[in-house]
Amino acid sequence: MNILVTGGAGYVGGTVATILMQNGHKVTVLDNLCHAKRSELPEGAEFVELDIADRLRVEALLRELKPDGVLHFAALIEAGESMQRPEIYFRNNTASTLALLEAMLATSTQNLVFSSTAAVYGEPKSTPIPETADLAPTNPYGESKLLVEHMLRWLHSIHGFRYAALRYFNVAGSLPGRGEAHEPESHLIPLILDVALGHREKILIYGDDYDTPDGTCIRDYIHVVDLADAHILALNALTSADGPSRMIYNLGNGSGFSVKEVIESARRVTGHAIPAEIKPRRAGDPARLVASSEQARMHLGWKPKHPELDDIIASAWAWQQQRYPQ
Repeated sequence: MNILVTGGAGYVGGTVATILMQNGHKVTVLDNLCHAKRSELPEGAEFVELDIADRLRVEALLRELKPDGVLHFAALIEAGESMQRPEIYFRNNTASTLALLEAMLATSTQNLVFSSTAAVYGEPKSTPIPETADLAPTNPYGESKLLVEHMLRWLHSIHGFRYAALRYFNVAGSLPGRGEAHEPESHLIPLILDVALGHREKILIYGDDYDTPDGTCIRDYIHVVDLADAHILALNALTSADGPSRMIYNLGNGSGFSVKEVIESARRVTGHAIPAEIKPRRAGDPARLVASSEQARMHLGWKPKHPELDDIIASAWAWQQQRYPQ
């Protein structure tokens, strides 16, 4: 297939683009490089430096490429930052995506796989969370993604627009030669590994008084390669003659790990002590977020190949050591 990947210079988008090309697909990456470097572009992909908010230029690109589908990863992703600057999340994640959708409608481009988030659920009543759970985000990041899902639902209803919205939480792990590196970094596993590498003095734990077994937040973790597989399966389903025209699936391991459990896993994998310090809670952080992915398993045939936390962290550690040889 001929596929456009927005945000394809980033961690998740770049990994998915790489695996698509390994499977023989033609990939064009669209990215404005606001949180990525040109050197991080997946090798072999065509690259267009462009912001998805620029509707007319995106429309011209779609007319030129005539892609079979669009995988949309371009977004701001920091829940904590969204509690301080909500306006930039609604501008970048919601309004800019609307510009992309308008360009797709204007060019009759179908088959969008949208990188959503299980943060659309907010503080769930029970876990693991099914797709039918109440949608009540506790931060503007989750709200900005939920607004996109609302737009997609209406475009499907009125225009027959074909899409898949994939909701997931913490992505980690790496491909050989490609891993997680955000600027600035705020994700737990790379921050912990920074301590093991000696780049940070300690890891900070935000809150140890949650209603969880060890008092720290519990999250679902998914290997980036498993996530990429799910996106490809969703795109294949959308583009098949008898496939569904609308899909909403959670992606996760179905079992969560606390912050302290992730730190302990990293200690085992790296052999480093990794000092930790307890800090006050952050606003907008639910205590427990674990997604049920039974629907994706049943309807897409998706199954995580790397469900073990130690394996996920080991692949991330291998890549970090490659980045910073001792």
